[in-house]
Amino acid sequence: MLTAHELKNYIVKGLACDHAEVRGDDGQHFEAVIVSPLFAGKTRVQQHQQVYQALGDRMRSEIHALSLQTFTPEAWAKSILQ
Repeated sequence: MLTAHELKNYIVKGLACDHAEVRGDDGQHFEAVIVSPLFAGKTRVQQHQQVYQALGDRMRSEIHALSLQTFTPEAWAKSILQ
């Protein structure tokens, strides 16, 4: 069974992240907040696709649901201040 910690490690290994947090305790349903400079200039869909690429086949086999919030470092800084 996949843990939130393992999922975070997979994301961080596959995608340059300034910040990553993953929650979920049932092994299949997760929520993640990912901050990456690679998201700059990308649409939300493209940002999510980058996370899915980092996870590879795990999205089809180990993860049933993944709710994503993705931010550039600038957007993340603004969201923290609000």
